[in-house]
Amino acid sequence: MIRIHRAGPREKIYFRPEQVKAAIITCGGLCPGLNDVIRHIVITLEIYGVKNIVGIPFGYKGFSDKDLTEMPLSRKVVQNIHLSGGSLLGVSRGGPSVSEIVDSMEERGINMLFVLGGNGTHAGANAIHDECRKRKMKVAVVGVPKTIDNDILHMDKTFGFDTAVEEAQRAINSAYIEAHSAYHGIGIVKLMGRNSGFIAMQASLASGQVDICLIPEVPFNIHGPNGVLKHLKYLIETKGSAVICVAEGAGQNLLEKTNAKDASGNTILGDFGVHIQQETKKYFKEVSMPVDVKYIDPTYMIRAVRANASDGILCTVLGQNAVHGAFAGYSGITVGIINTHYAYLPIPEVIAYPKSVDPNSRMWHRCLTSTGQPDFI
Repeated sequence: MIRIHRAGPREKIYFRPEQVKAAIITCGGLCPGLNDVIRHIVITLEIYGVKNIVGIPFGYKGFSDKDLTEMPLSRKVVQNIHLSGGSLLGVSRGGPSVSEIVDSMEERGINMLFVLGGNGTHAGANAIHDECRKRKMKVAVVGVPKTIDNDILHMDKTFGFDTAVEEAQRAINSAYIEAHSAYHGIGIVKLMGRNSGFIAMQASLASGQVDICLIPEVPFNIHGPNGVLKHLKYLIETKGSAVICVAEGAGQNLLEKTNAKDASGNTILGDFGVHIQQETKKYFKEVSMPVDVKYIDPTYMIRAVRANASDGILCTVLGQNAVHGAFAGYSGITVGIINTHYAYLPIPEVIAYPKSVDPNSRMWHRCLTSTGQPDFI
């Protein structure tokens, strides 16, 4: 049974504000809204009366790299950082051992740690929490889920997702215009989504311009009588153009396997977007049908923008509730929106496995209705 507590301020607080040294870190890749969350953590800490607030540069790496110094934070410093994308503190993957991090926290006198990151980062935060308990340190470790893919378990959505869908539509619209304006035009857009196709699905549904949407959760064939390319040929013959939206983690079973890992321990994916682009050109050459293929990968453009209004509000509440949770004495928790309510959950509950699109869900079937695509198996 999952233990969920309603997020928000409590009548009594565990920490004396004048004795608090709070630190904030941002890990992994960029995501719209990072600066918004940082800003509201700092502002809320100051409202509680905390004077000693620092940012640890470049994620967990900042705890061990002697060339990196902590950044003093205040309302004045963070006042306008939400007006731009990226992270004021910088981001990185990987980092030192848990014992090194906790040693550094002890040395610096940090007793509140706010960790902004995805599943891997939260696993690290939980390990830090466990190590602090083992050493009998009075430290609050609180996570704020950050994944543009929206793949954190139990969460309605994570910050940056709405912005990503909105920006992804721009790329899809560009692909549509390119394809629609060319003779036998085909636009291919690759979007984020290592293990889950939420961005590709929602952006395809929202745009209404996508003919084929491919996501990791739904198997498909490229070739054969029921394959993607056969249907693509039908679209060109009947409509004159087509748009394909593909999540980065789709079709990995069709690519050469690799055991390579990034600094966070994630498997480095093959580039399925480029693969389907090449296979499309090859197929239409074989069937002697001229096509004009345009490939768009807006990944870094999407994740580097500032948060939109919807995400800005979400980040505000998440930042505030992270501080409320720490002052209430919670540790080893993360804060998120669950069934429309803001709540605290134990970190292990949200990192058990990534959330994914249910192929039997109404939302996926709405997407299929919009694209008109068949099963490619």
